[in-house]
Amino acid sequence: MTTLPRTASGERAAALLPQLTAWRRHLHANPELGFHEHQTSAYIAAELAKFPHLIVTRPSETSVLAVLKGGKPGQTVLLRADIDALPITEENSFEFVSQNKGVMHACGHDGHTSMLLGVAKLLSESPEEVNGEIRMIFQHAEEIGPGGAEELVQNTSLMDGVDVVTGLHLASQLPTGVVAVKPGAFMAAPDSFQITIRGKGGHAAHPEQAIDPIAIGAQVVTNLQHIVSRNVSAIDNLVVSVTYFQAGTTHNVIPDTAELMGTVRSFDPELRARAPGLLERVIKGVAEAHGATYTFQYDMGYRPLINTDWVANKLMDIAKAEVGENAQLAQPSMGGEDFSAYLTKAPGAYFNVGSGNELLESDYPHHHPRFTLDEESLVTGVRMLHAAALELGKPS
Repeated sequence: MTTLPRTASGERAAALLPQLTAWRRHLHANPELGFHEHQTSAYIAAELAKFPHLIVTRPSETSVLAVLKGGKPGQTVLLRADIDALPITEENSFEFVSQNKGVMHACGHDGHTSMLLGVAKLLSESPEEVNGEIRMIFQHAEEIGPGGAEELVQNTSLMDGVDVVTGLHLASQLPTGVVAVKPGAFMAAPDSFQITIRGKGGHAAHPEQAIDPIAIGAQVVTNLQHIVSRNVSAIDNLVVSVTYFQAGTTHNVIPDTAELMGTVRSFDPELRARAPGLLERVIKGVAEAHGATYTFQYDMGYRPLINTDWVANKLMDIAKAEVGENAQLAQPSMGGEDFSAYLTKAPGAYFNVGSGNELLESDYPHHHPRFTLDEESLVTGVRMLHAAALELGKPS
């Protein structure tokens, strides 16, 4: 096991590893998709009911909230874990592999949930140590826009009176034991688009009699890449990826239409607002140049996740105390996270906890059918969240 500094949070978290592992493996074997986490949320609520001093409620149909009122005055802190899985067929072979065909915890949410259950247990055992109020939200539907966080922020009183919010994501690209924190821009806005190129079908032997949407669509894909390289400053961050191209039915028929989909990732709100126009200008120009028509739909996803500087700096101080030299400055990610919804209501910061271990094959990328966790990372996460609850809850 990774050697970490001895702290009160650390010693208590280490003792929880067998329970953390049991929770995580149960959740991994029984994954559910976003907005359908009925058994998952029932399991979480049942486990929380075993702990003293918690007020457990259901702010939405498939989310769970546990509240602990501390023994000393202080701030109201929200800790968040996401609980949903992904529509992926698992390719692992361990004994707790997914029992729900085509559904898998391939992003670490089973670990996030287990860690927050561990924090709830530790806090509930010593409420006299806690300043203020700790809210622990086991959030549904992080993987499906508009996201469970948005629903909770807009339709419930979850954020009323919250002074600061934090949460974490396990990261298989970081070694187990590492905690990575970054002030400012941390995760991108994950927007999406759909394009239909409408040409004129015909016989593949006589392309001059048709308007080929496949050839036109291929040029659209190529020219969309010029947006990043030629329309956006090299010091700005923008990703444009076409991820779906569907057309045709057989080898000798030019189809009428081609369907394309993709994603645009950005941090800067102004650049994000410009992106749809930049894309459509390219699509319109290429389609019209070849006599085709098009439809274009652009959907805004989660907001960019911009950490509050003072909260991130406080978390870095906590990380240095909890993991010593394993605390590091995080690199920004073009992935998206609906945790950003909470930051519209309160200051806060999100951070990463490493779970990658080549020997345990827990270094597969997220959303891969072989994704898994080094379960020692669960202890690191509990250390961080437990210490953060105690520190951030202190009177300002």
